[in-house]
Amino acid sequence: MDIFVTGASGFIGRAVVPELLASGHRVSGLARSATAARTISDLGATAVRGTLDDLDLLRSTAGANDAVVHLAFKHDIAFTGDYDGAAEADRVAIETLGTSVGGDDPTLVIASGLAGLSFGRPTTERDVPTEAGPATARLAGAAAALALADRGVRSSVVRLAPTVHADGAGGLAEMYANASRAAGVIRYIGDGAFRWPAVHRSDAATLFRLAVEQAAAGSVLHAATEEGIAVRDLAEALGRSMGLPVESIAREGAEEHLGWLAGFVATDVPASSAITRDQLGWRPSGPSLLDDVSAGHYA
Repeated sequence: MDIFVTGASGFIGRAVVPELLASGHRVSGLARSATAARTISDLGATAVRGTLDDLDLLRSTAGANDAVVHLAFKHDIAFTGDYDGAAEADRVAIETLGTSVGGDDPTLVIASGLAGLSFGRPTTERDVPTEAGPATARLAGAAAALALADRGVRSSVVRLAPTVHADGAGGLAEMYANASRAAGVIRYIGDGAFRWPAVHRSDAATLFRLAVEQAAAGSVLHAATEEGIAVRDLAEALGRSMGLPVESIAREGAEEHLGWLAGFVATDVPASSAITRDQLGWRPSGPSLLDDVSAGHYA
């Protein structure tokens, strides 16, 4: 297949592109800078210079391909406070790509998130979120992708665990480790029983490939190898690896110590991937998050 990947030079894209190429697909990737273009070329794919705002480019490039894997997101403006603007740009890009993708079996696979879709019990692929908030602002994009199934597009949504990790990088775990390193202490809230799902980057890349090749139209898939790692266990593993003290703090005033991470450290968001594994035969084999930490990558 000819496959166009947005976000091809990003943390997840740098694993997805080689995964697709190794399976015999021809891959091109959106590059918003010369550096990104070099990264994509070094991976063995064809760089297409442009941004998510270049809708005519997205339209024409998608039309020349059999499938699109949409990983890009405007994290730069999202992290500076304009999350709604980033989410709207994402929705527009998804609709543009999805209505333009070519081939006899037009295929669109997009990345979305798991955090905030349910609380206190494992989220499943059948859960349909009903409220939008900071963790779920991308819901409109996911809904737009799934709606394309009624228009003949084999669209699917891959909900990523909040920590997609590899060698000490990626997701909430990296941010948590960096903030703790700067503070000189690793803090968790209360008994630290709040759970985060996680997935190794290589396993997430395999799931994106399987979605392109096999997923039924309108599928929701979960990239979560581990259903939920207790924040306390992660904190203690980081403490051993980084040589930092670990302490529990009260929920009240936690923002003073943890900043915006406090909301995540005190959120219980386990997630199941049982349906995904059954439907696509996904068999994750990468190291666990705690294995990554114990190997010293975060130190």
